Amino acid sequence: MICRAPHHSSLRRLWLVALLGAALSAQAQSALPPGVAAALRDAGIADASLSALVLPLQGGAPRLAHFEQRPMAPASTMKLVTTLVALDELGPSFRWRTQLLSSSLSQGSVLRGPWYLRGGGDPNLTWDGLRSLLRTLRAQGVTRIEGDLILDRSLFQPTRLDRGAAPFDEAPDAYYNVIPDALLLNSNLIEFTLDSSQGPTQVRSQPPLERVRLNAQLKTRDGACDDWDNDELVAKAQPQAGGAIELTLSGTFPANCQVKTSLSLLDRNLYIERFVRSFWRELGGRWSGQARDGLTPAQARVRVEHRSDTLADAVKIANKTSDNALTRSLYLSLGVQYQGQERGALSLANGEAALRAWFARHGIATEGLVLDNGSGLSRLERISAGQLAGLLQAGARSHWFAEFATSLPIAGVDGSMRKRLRDTPAAGRARIKTGSLKDAVAVAGYVRDEAERDWVVVAFINDAQAKTGRAALDALIRWTASTEAPVALP
Repeated sequence: MICRAPHHSSLRRLWLVALLGAALSAQAQSALPPGVAAALRDAGIADASLSALVLPLQGGAPRLAHFEQRPMAPASTMKLVTTLVALDELGPSFRWRTQLLSSSLSQGSVLRGPWYLRGGGDPNLTWDGLRSLLRTLRAQGVTRIEGDLILDRSLFQPTRLDRGAAPFDEAPDAYYNVIPDALLLNSNLIEFTLDSSQGPTQVRSQPPLERVRLNAQLKTRDGACDDWDNDELVAKAQPQAGGAIELTLSGTFPANCQVKTSLSLLDRNLYIERFVRSFWRELGGRWSGQARDGLTPAQARVRVEHRSDTLADAVKIANKTSDNALTRSLYLSLGVQYQGQERGALSLANGEAALRAWFARHGIATEGLVLDNGSGLSRLERISAGQLAGLLQAGARSHWFAEFATSLPIAGVDGSMRKRLRDTPAAGRARIKTGSLKDAVAVAGYVRDEAERDWVVVAFINDAQAKTGRAALDALIRWTASTEAPVALP
């Protein structure tokens, strides 16, 4: 083979191409789309507070790369990590099991001795799920139970992560702050329906709980329904004589409104006990005893078992509604199922090990990655746009990509994106998980542009004024969905 020295004109062209490539690379690192830059200026947020990456779904040069390697607080976009890894590791048909057990045989219609409710980590154990267990026990001929109900939460270690935990914010009773355990009934929430459409505000509660009374003292005020927040509620659970409990709700509520809200107000053992008493009596049964923590003995046999909905169903709830307790349960379940777990290790530590092992198998660097509970409801968790984008690209190659993509909110259609980006090129074309904390907002997901090209989009704003920066994140998604956006050279 004969090698010829390049002509001067060829050298000049190569030099120009190199300069152009360097210029494009620098532009990708720093030049924000005009709409994004303008929205940041309007919000009083510095460009440096934004980390963003837009990549072709199947790989290639970025359309935009802006501080993409910087570890950032991701808020609820961290749920994408937990839910995708859970799908890959456990499979979409994985189910959790909650069991009723006893050590003694029924004598006629009487069940004597302790009976056991053993939690299997079901992240969405509903009232109806527990009702089905009790209904089946009643159908077996049991009408009277004499003995304590032992609540076995030993699947997760420690059994009660909520005990001793400092409040995350000023609303410890709010639904988003519930800390899971292996036997968490309906996230320990009481649902309140507030209705002022017919005059003074009326309040109803669910589920029925024996000897739990509601005392509502809400004042009706003027104002828009959409402006009301349950921060306006003051809720207390107060013990009364004879073991009764009074739930007092005070505060203000707009006229001509109807809203549902949920709060965690009762000790979770007491919550389960009062629920079981109420429904067992409804079934015509009697129970003498109380509910308390404990372990199921080896000789106990299963009387009834409830199997949860599938993991694919749980993942959809986690991402569409941004359910923190459910996602944290998935993280803990990963720790229980992780093959490399250390005997006696804490469930959170094993959950982190499972996620890091997944990143390693997919060749995604973990420098700067900080995991806490897997839901993003954390002041500690950190991930870079590059790492999360790598995960989303790996998700597109997963056997369970359909289940994962289906779980993401659709712009202008549903979930946390239902009111965003309507009447834009992104409406119906962007599947985006959102995130919001006090000083952080984020978006991450998939966007199909008007030319039918698929992109991965990740963007974080960490700033004291972060919440005013949502318009900049929407502008980035809109820019990605539009064919007007330049495409980086391969």
